[in-house]
Amino acid sequence: MHVAILGATGLVGREMVKTLEERDFPLDSLSLLASERSAGQFIDYKDEPKIVEMTTSESFDGVDLVLSSAGGSVSTEWLPVAVEAGAICVDNTSAFRMDPKVPLVIPEVNAKALKNHQGIIANPNCSTIQMVMALEPLHKEAGLKRVVVSTYQSVSGSGRKAIEELSSQCVQMLQGKPATPSVYPRQMAFNVIPQVDAFLDNDFTKEEIDWK
Repeated sequence: MHVAILGATGLVGREMVKTLEERDFPLDSLSLLASERSAGQFIDYKDEPKIVEMTTSESFDGVDLVLSSAGGSVSTEWLPVAVEAGAICVDNTSAFRMDPKVPLVIPEVNAKALKNHQGIIANPNCSTIQMVMALEPLHKEAGLKRVVVSTYQSVSGSGRKAIEELSSQCVQMLQGKPATPSVYPRQMAFNVIPQVDAFLDNDFTKEEIDWK
């Protein structure tokens, strides 16, 4: 099996590489794909450095499985190209979660939905996966009509730049200096803001609407 990781240099992409190694996933070859800016980096896989390649339309030739976590816009651009090349894609972004033609799958809960995929499979966000695995047996036993959820999410969900901003803001504030936001619209150090992803016209954020 030829596996490709789209967004390999990001926080989640690197964890995907580590997980494939830890589970000794049965692959014959591994392609690490990223943007032009990140191409040329090396990531270790089974004690061997593998070079990160810039994503192009030829990157998916011969690929059987694509694991994508490079952001919604990147998945929207490249996963249809990968499907056209013959790959099955598992997308970890919000790009296809609300698409009625794309199954939204938690294997322990609704694995049967995998039979209906057309090349792309979406997974819910992190908080949803954990919670639904606990709610599913309760729903089967007693039936659930409504669930009210509040989540408090880490800045790491926005990537490395958000983590670096939080770290630098903490240093600034502990030195008595004003925090300087750039990734987020407000100071994140020692703070919580009511925003995950972008605000929509209905004043909900995309994360709230995509939650399912």
